[in-house]
Amino acid sequence: MSPMPPTTTKTALVTGASSGIGEATALKLIGLGYTVYGAARRTDRLRKLAEHGLRPLAMDVTDDASMRDGVDRVISETGRIDVLVNNAGYGSYGALEDVSQDEARRQFDVNVFGAVRLIQIALPHMRARRSGTIVNITSMGGKIHTPLGGWYHGTKFALEALSDCLRIEVKSFGVDVVVIEPGGIRTEWAGIAADQLEKYSATGAYSDQAEAVAAAMRSESMTKRMSPATVVADAVGKAVTARRPRTRYATGFGARPLIALRRVLPDRAFDALAARSMGLPR
Repeated sequence: MSPMPPTTTKTALVTGASSGIGEATALKLIGLGYTVYGAARRTDRLRKLAEHGLRPLAMDVTDDASMRDGVDRVISETGRIDVLVNNAGYGSYGALEDVSQDEARRQFDVNVFGAVRLIQIALPHMRARRSGTIVNITSMGGKIHTPLGGWYHGTKFALEALSDCLRIEVKSFGVDVVVIEPGGIRTEWAGIAADQLEKYSATGAYSDQAEAVAAAMRSESMTKRMSPATVVADAVGKAVTARRPRTRYATGFGARPLIALRRVLPDRAFDALAARSMGLPR
């Protein structure tokens, strides 16, 4: 099928759009007048969003062909891709010693390599138009550390560094690279991370730590303090509509103060703070 002529309406592609931050971001961009493609492995979970104008897109960020097919569809239908929001990801917790190499690789495949590969596929279209914004959803976990989260934090630290390098590389092509660093957000993330933690470390040398951290993740007091996903969507909205967006937006419960504390506290002082916040002895 030959590509359709480019539309005048800006187009956005959001991964992990079926729930949480991705869902809120897709709705925000629709409200801002974008043609929005929402990508997820299961498009049946996008039906509600389709009622608001979302264009569902089947995509697995660990499958190269599905990513290429997805971008090809966006280009064939609209002739452009103005915004790419890399939001797909999950938290794999467990003691570094316990987590299998297969799971560690999967964590990096989803959170890092999938995002970077999608950038590689979308970027030539942005360069050709000399315009575009790449938004990488990292986490305050890309700047701080918490116990039993080594592999997860490793992916977020990596995506932060990759974003910094990319920002310099694509500047001359008129493409912006923005990092969004959510803090505690009320989504499925904490429950999934706690499940992963118990899968790998509920027994053995780290079982006491795993029990405490999983309980903290699931606690009602923690959930109550978390911010709605819309705060992240609002930050994305600000970034993509700004003439000169900031390089980073920290938003959501705990993000700004904890990132600031990490800058000023000695390592062991922050270790104690991180341990105490997750229910562990100092």
